[in-house]
Amino acid sequence: MEDAGAPPLCFPSLNSSCRHLLRRPRSEAALLYTLLASVSLLTVTLNLLVIISISHFRQLHTPTNSLLLSLAVSDLVVGLLAMPIEGLRHMETCWLLGRLMCALTPYLSYCLLSASLGNMVLISIDRYLAICDPLLYSSKITLNRVKILISLSWACSLLYNGLILMGHLAWPDRYNSCHGECLMVISFISGIVDFFFTFVGPCTVMVVLYVRVFVVAISQVRLIQAHTAAANARSGKTAKISERKAARTLGIVIAVFLMCFCPYYYPSLAGQNTSNNFSYFAVLSWIMLMNSCMNPLIYALYFAM
Repeated sequence: MEDAGAPPLCFPSLNSSCRHLLRRPRSEAALLYTLLASVSLLTVTLNLLVIISISHFRQLHTPTNSLLLSLAVSDLVVGLLAMPIEGLRHMETCWLLGRLMCALTPYLSYCLLSASLGNMVLISIDRYLAICDPLLYSSKITLNRVKILISLSWACSLLYNGLILMGHLAWPDRYNSCHGECLMVISFISGIVDFFFTFVGPCTVMVVLYVRVFVVAISQVRLIQAHTAAANARSGKTAKISERKAARTLGIVIAVFLMCFCPYYYPSLAGQNTSNNFSYFAVLSWIMLMNSCMNPLIYALYFAM
């Protein structure tokens, strides 16, 4: 007979069921559900606007916008699937979606975030070539080549995360102690490899290329303003405003990336396995997921620079 003072079972009909770890007051639960739903809806809406705009207007069918379209697609699916599932997991404290979804959900989330990250790296390379090598840009970066790179980025994301999560995909319930859990554990070694491949490497590429883009762009602005300085007394002030805007936008692109992805790798840097059973994992995962909500705003600002 069930203890009346114990938390309720996740599945009352199963003796092996887990118990709800935390039962929130109804008002608090409603507020949190509303907040999570709002973030998910905002992510879907912003990325959908990018997708519709680029897909509808033929003049926007350029290599750069193809990268933005791919980024928006991955971020849209994060808002449509990954965010609601993660929200349900952390709100209910019981896994209600079954063994198959337990295996596929982390894989789906990681693939989408890796694809999003790959697109951000490709965008930084595209901007570098467009500004630092403009004469050869149109011949080097064609729409077909970009589509091939996007396909490779998605394929690499699927393969890479399949290797990282191979154990979880094959045996999703091996760490579960009762029915209603979905524990995922990434070993310390795999976490360190993942840290270098999906954070240090892409971060280094993006920072180096964007700093180079910033330096070249500023030198071009100063050169143009120097030629028109005699005719326009306000040109020096305009140049400084352009420099500050470029620096601010560049800082936002890099800072948001670091803020969203840095916290997730705390367990690996602390010498621990990465597990969604940690009390703070919900915060780490949602900070990383929020990058998909910010990307449409960040890159719209960057390309409006």
